Amino acid sequence: MGTRLSPWRFRSGLVTSSHAEFPPALSSIQDRLLAPGLPSMNLHDPKLWEITAAAIALASAAAISAWLIFRKRPTPDEIELARRLFLTQSGRIVDGTLLDLTEVPGPTGGILSMLLYEYRIGGVDYECSQDITLLGDVVSPAHISVGFPCSVRYQPGSPQNSIVVAERWSGIRASIPVLPAYDDPEPIDISHLNPGS
Repeated sequence: MGTRLSPWRFRSGLVTSSHAEFPPALSSIQDRLLAPGLPSMNLHDPKLWEITAAAIALASAAAISAWLIFRKRPTPDEIELARRLFLTQSGRIVDGTLLDLTEVPGPTGGILSMLLYEYRIGGVDYECSQDITLLGDVVSPAHISVGFPCSVRYQPGSPQNSIVVAERWSGIRASIPVLPAYDDPEPIDISHLNPGS
């Protein structure tokens, strides 16, 4: 057999014995770690990995539950704002009709301005309402004409999710478009097409 060298290298250079020995301080540490009756710190020990995995799982569960408890939940107004922005960016547009503008008592005791409208998609009629109380700077209830046509933005996979007014878009039309009157033009001279006349 060849000589077995220690993984420890001394600054003095060469090791003279056939079996390299640890320095005295390291030898006593090695004796204490490998003493009978004491558990060895081996990375191949399954119990060590189980304890480590359990500690990581417990820390992860604690972090997730702390985040769920202490996170800032969106208010109903923030959820409605996100819905309007989503429909403004990705909603399809269809023609509809304004049915009514009504005021109803809100859950907090205030008055809500509700815009009622209808539209048809794929042969199905939808009647929906939208709270426009917070959109007073975009649309004024005085400028809404009941019975007028409007444009409705809806979500393609869920057509009942729709809006008529948002922060950066409005489907309310100022007036009914007036089509130009059709003037009967002068008849075209086709006498050259009839050679006998």
